[in-house]
Amino acid sequence: MVGVTDTARAGLRDRAAALLRANDAGTWTKAGPPLYPHQWCWDSAFNAIGWAHLDAGRAVAELEELFAAQWATGMVPHIVFRAGPDEPYFPGPQWWDCAVSPAAPQIATTGICQPPVHALAVQRIWQLTPPERRPEIRGRIQALYPKLVRWHRYLATERDPEASGLVTTYHPWEGTDNSPRWDRALARIEVARPGPYTRLDTSEVGDPSQRPTDWDYDRFLWLVELLRRCRYDDERIHREHPFLIKDVFFTAVLAAANAALLDLADVARAGDDVRDQLSRWLERGQRGLAGRHDAGTGLSSDYDLRAGEDIRVRTFAGFAPLFALTPDAGQRAAQLALLDSADFCGDSRLRWRLLPSTSPAEPAFEARNYWRGPVWPVINWLLWRSLTLAGQHDRAGRLRRDGLRQIAAADGFAEYYEPFTGAPLGSARQSWTAAVALDWSSPGLPPGVMARRKTRRKM
Repeated sequence: MVGVTDTARAGLRDRAAALLRANDAGTWTKAGPPLYPHQWCWDSAFNAIGWAHLDAGRAVAELEELFAAQWATGMVPHIVFRAGPDEPYFPGPQWWDCAVSPAAPQIATTGICQPPVHALAVQRIWQLTPPERRPEIRGRIQALYPKLVRWHRYLATERDPEASGLVTTYHPWEGTDNSPRWDRALARIEVARPGPYTRLDTSEVGDPSQRPTDWDYDRFLWLVELLRRCRYDDERIHREHPFLIKDVFFTAVLAAANAALLDLADVARAGDDVRDQLSRWLERGQRGLAGRHDAGTGLSSDYDLRAGEDIRVRTFAGFAPLFALTPDAGQRAAQLALLDSADFCGDSRLRWRLLPSTSPAEPAFEARNYWRGPVWPVINWLLWRSLTLAGQHDRAGRLRRDGLRQIAAADGFAEYYEPFTGAPLGSARQSWTAAVALDWSSPGLPPGVMARRKTRRKM
C-alpha cells in the first residue's frame, strides 16, 4: 500500500489497539474521553468492529451492553450515560429526563437515536471470528439478532409512519449535528432559550471554530425540551415537533443494515417471516431513496416535512444511493462520477482524496467546523465498504490507502480532519477512529465478502 509501509501499518494498528484498550470500560468503550466519556450509539458499532480484530467476544459485548439500554419501542438511544459523575458531559441525563417516557429503560439515556450501523458491525464480527470461537459467537449473535430486528422495526415503522421507505429524524444530533443540511430548518424554529447552560465541548477542544456555534446549541437544546414535552412519544412528535426531516443518509444506513441482517439470517437461524420482513424493509428503503435522487445533480436530497421542501445542499449524505448499494446502475454510475469530481474527492486542494463532510464547492463549507467540511474516517469507512461491495475495488483500495495515510500522519486518532491540510481536529482520543484504523490496517476479508459470494450462488 503506497504511502503506508508494512511497518508503519503495524505500528498504527498497535497504537489503535492501545487506544481502544485505554478507552475500554470493561464491556463498553468510552467514545472519546475526556470530551465523550459515555457510550455512544453508532460509535459502539464501529468500536465493536475494532474489537473484532482483538477479541471477538469483547466485540459482541460492546453491542450487548448497548442493546441492554434499548427502549421498549425498539429504539437504541444515541447516548447511554454509563460514566460516573467524575466524568461530566453536557447535556447530561437531567436535560433529557427520559423517565417521563414509559418506554425508557432503567439506565439513564437520551431520547433520540443515531444511524443503525450495528448490523454491519455484527456482520464484520462474524467475518473476523476465528473458527475455534464460532460456536460461542454464533450463540451470542443469535441472542442479539431479535434485538437488532426490533431496532430496525422501530425505524421502519415509528420513524416512517407514511411507509415512504425514508427514516424521519427529530434532531440534528441523530447523525450530523451542525451540517448545513439543517440550516434552513433550524432557522425557522422559534427558540425560547432553554435556560443558562455551560458548554464543555468548546473548552475541551480549545478552538471554538471546530465546534457548533451557540446559535446551534440554543436550537439543539430547545429541540430536546420539545421532545421531552412530548414525552418522547413518536406519534405525538410527528404531530407537534418542528424538526422532522426525511434523512437520506440515515435511510441508506438502514438499507445497508437490513441487507447485513439478511446476510446473517442463517447464522442467527432467523425464520422465514423475519427474512421476508427484512427484505420488504430493504426494498422499500431502496425505493424511497430512488425517489430522492436528482438526475440533474447526481445527488440525493433530504426532505423537510414541516416546510414541505427538498434540502439541496452538497454534502456526503447526497451519496445515499451509493451507501445503500442502489441496484440502479445509472444512479450508481452518476454517483461515482460525482464522487470523483472537483465538487468532492477530485478537488485539487484536498491533501488526500477522501470524501469531505460538505463539498468544498458549497457556500456553507467550513474546513475546520465539525460536519461543515472536515473529513470523518467513519464516513469514509462506510464509503469504502460500499465501494468494495459494488465491485469498485480500485476506488476502494485508494480510499483505504488515503484513509490510513491521513490517520498515520496525525498524532493520535482524531475525531475528524481538516480536508486541505490533514490537521487533526475535535477529540484527540476518538475510539471509532482507532477502530477504523484497526480494520483498515489489518489483514483479513474485505467487508461483505460472504454476502457477495452468497448473492453470486443465488444468481
